[in-house]
Amino acid sequence: MKKFLLLAATAAVVVMSGPTFAQSVGEKSGVNSTLGIAPKTEDFVKEVAISDMFEIESSKLAQTKGNAADKDFAGHMITDHTKTSTELKGLVSGGKVKADVPAALDDAHQKKLDKLKGLNGDDFAKQYNSDQVSAHKDAVNLFERYSKGGENADLKAWAGKTLPALQAHLKMAQNLK
Repeated sequence: MKKFLLLAATAAVVVMSGPTFAQSVGEKSGVNSTLGIAPKTEDFVKEVAISDMFEIESSKLAQTKGNAADKDFAGHMITDHTKTSTELKGLVSGGKVKADVPAALDDAHQKKLDKLKGLNGDDFAKQYNSDQVSAHKDAVNLFERYSKGGENADLKAWAGKTLPALQAHLKMAQNLK
């Protein structure tokens, strides 16, 4: 019983201190995604910015280490994700969206990038392809949820406008060999 009370108290502290974390508990734990709940604006901006940075940096690696198909795909990713990064930063700097845009990858994405840096040949291609499919599934889910239920009208419209390109990226990633 003491363990249960301690666990319950700890959970309450974590939930109640949510605003002090860089990301809400629901988004960080994946609960929002599982339930189809739109992320908070701050969470959406953070996730998009980090995803774009990862796509760009991992694709720069693919242009030097990847096979021909990876290099072609990587060129599209660099162009398209640079564009979405610029658009997102414009919404924030223009005052339409109140959120902070992170300037660096989070630990999880940095570890994925570091792992890619250490791979070559088929090992690189397999990991890059796997990372791209996973990242684009996450992005499609994130953009779908925000475009349907996001709290900021301008960002919600942008998410809806951007979603078809991400869905196309996912199909392209799934076709990489």
